[in-house]
Amino acid sequence: MTEEWRKWKHITKIDPDKKITARIVDKIIESKTDAIMVSGTLGISKEKVTSVLKLLKDYDIPKVLEPAGPHGMVYKGYDWLFVPSVFNTDSSVWVNGMHKAWIREHKDIINWDIVVPEALIILNPKCSAAKVTRAKIITKDEVVAAAITAERFFKFPVVYIEYSGKYGDPEIVEAVKNNLKTAHLIYGGGIRTQQQAAKMSQFATIVVGNTIYEGGLTTFLDTMRGTLAAQSKSINERMNELKVMKKKEEDRKGRLQKYKEKRSEKKAEKEAKRAERKIKKAKKKIEKEEKKIKRTRLKRTIKK
Repeated sequence: MTEEWRKWKHITKIDPDKKITARIVDKIIESKTDAIMVSGTLGISKEKVTSVLKLLKDYDIPKVLEPAGPHGMVYKGYDWLFVPSVFNTDSSVWVNGMHKAWIREHKDIINWDIVVPEALIILNPKCSAAKVTRAKIITKDEVVAAAITAERFFKFPVVYIEYSGKYGDPEIVEAVKNNLKTAHLIYGGGIRTQQQAAKMSQFATIVVGNTIYEGGLTTFLDTMRGTLAAQSKSINERMNELKVMKKKEEDRKGRLQKYKEKRSEKKAEKEAKRAERKIKKAKKKIEKEEKKIKRTRLKRTIKK
């Protein structure tokens, strides 16, 4: 399967433990969000995850399940499973323990083609995810180190910076973005305004969830506008870069043409001098032959 998620800019997160109506789901889909992620920490069950899927089944949109554990795992109907490993906890349960339990229970039914390992870095100590996983608050340098470790040592294709309910530090997100080479960066947490969405969209795919329940659809749609504004800015910047590149290429071609012309002039000059030398040489040869003929004629005249 192609990694379509690398192209996503805006993901909407739906918590199975929170009430959501068919009307709200319809408005979310109409907003042109790139994907729906079903994810939560508390009160998650297979039944709740399945009930959200029922609301989504008629919509042609990528559906992602980010499971809280084996107990909430559903395969049918979901396009992707983003399976998190917490990279800022000392509890091995959330690094690989849950994963071993999941595989032990489900090894015969897992569709590995849709599984995406996700390196999760949780940076809001007050959120449920941080409390459950015992996530440690770490410095910017430690966050960057964790992201690089996930990408280059463990080969995680996705790094997810999660502030869950709190707007995070753009400098941290930017620093991580600047240090990743292949992993796709996702940011989630506290995005409630167009400006916040536009800012974080410069560095990562953004996940918007709580604002649906707390701020309503108007606030949610603002986050989409912010994402689009960031995309527009990115496109304009790229266009300017291409203009600069085009100008440099034209300058390079101009310099190359002048070089060729100059080289051509020097070559023509050399050829002209070479031809001139040949003419002089031929002229001397002719003069020598003429003198020889004159001497021969003179000798014949004397003999007569």
